[in-house]
Amino acid sequence: MKKLQFKVNIHAPVSKVYDLMLGITRKSSYEQWTALFNPTSTYEGTWDKGNKILFIGTDEKGEKGGMVSRIAENMPNRFVSIQHYGLVQGDKEITEGPEVEKWANGFENYSFEEKNGTTTVTVDLDTTEEFVDYMNESYPKALEKLKEICEK
Repeated sequence: MKKLQFKVNIHAPVSKVYDLMLGITRKSSYEQWTALFNPTSTYEGTWDKGNKILFIGTDEKGEKGGMVSRIAENMPNRFVSIQHYGLVQGDKEITEGPEVEKWANGFENYSFEEKNGTTTVTVDLDTTEEFVDYMNESYPKALEKLKEICEK
């Protein structure tokens, strides 16, 4: 696993950034910024600590795919830790086997820090070698979209 980090400064209160990033009040705010990864990106589940959550979208063939994850930690307006432990392929959740082992126990962590009306979001994530370029290209664009949504 490779560790990557991305940051964005957003001129908005931390409570607003947290809410819009996770889609707490309106799931559509999460879907807007994550559309830069996949136009159909969404989630099924809740952000409560310990809960299972599926991060899903459809591919070019119209098939559902994504990640099976668990909310390892959620301290509202401060820190969210997502542990990825499986893959969604169609209607199946796959939590073991060679494809899953590459991702197993990978984390995606969001840290929020507000100073003088500006919230810094730091994303620390584990990814496989094959996704490093994709993440380095997509994540900064997605965070810029999040910034745009939050600063409206």
